[in-house]
Amino acid sequence: MKLDNKVAIVTGAASGVGKAIAELYAKEGAKVVVADINEGAISAVVDGINAAGGAAIGVVANVMKEEDVQAMVDKAVEAFGGVDILVNNAGIMDNFRLIETVEDDLWERVLAINLTGPMRAIRKSLPFMLTKGEGAIINIASAAGITGGKGGVAYTSSKHGLVGLTKNVGFMYAKSGIRCNAIAPGGVMTNISNTMTNLDMNGMQVFQEAAGTQRREPADPMEIATVALFLASNDSHFVNGTVIAADGGWTAY
Repeated sequence: MKLDNKVAIVTGAASGVGKAIAELYAKEGAKVVVADINEGAISAVVDGINAAGGAAIGVVANVMKEEDVQAMVDKAVEAFGGVDILVNNAGIMDNFRLIETVEDDLWERVLAINLTGPMRAIRKSLPFMLTKGEGAIINIASAAGITGGKGGVAYTSSKHGLVGLTKNVGFMYAKSGIRCNAIAPGGVMTNISNTMTNLDMNGMQVFQEAAGTQRREPADPMEIATVALFLASNDSHFVNGTVIAADGGWTAY
């Protein structure tokens, strides 16, 4: 198994891509901390992993809150003895707001969840990785993190920031045995659209035009999870500080 006895924290792990990553990591031998804000869905994922012979615990965590991030990592250490792998998957969309219509509170919420949350989770987890002399951090970015027309202004900015965070951490801690990479998915069949209300229809129209250039149907979450497995395992030992676009060729347009 590729992740035998590794300890992995996955945020936003109660559904979609995060759930697929948590389940695949457990199947590959990792002890998984399933972190999310949806307590009922967390329990279902944890129960499923444990019933299949894996090892998982659940943690209710809102990555907007520093105290929740701290508790999430502390519980991983308490239950499993450390942190080897961190997957920053939790994220929200921004109603496809253009810059002329984005409100300050929406901007701040999107950046708090999509960028500040991952920063705090890395900051808290890193000392345990440094003590061990190795670790893998995987940030779930987006095609909107490497292009300009595949999301609203706040979402696009947050994901570009996440790419910058990835590159900085990957470079700065490479000699300490820490690898930090990002995945930039295209369209994926998840429930992230449920985080959107009061859509900016002008921004939505631009996005739909861009979405029309995607060359494949939306991916199954497991297709992103397999990339996350690669980045967490020794198979990607020499891959660091980079972004893998898992988008069926969308960003090649």
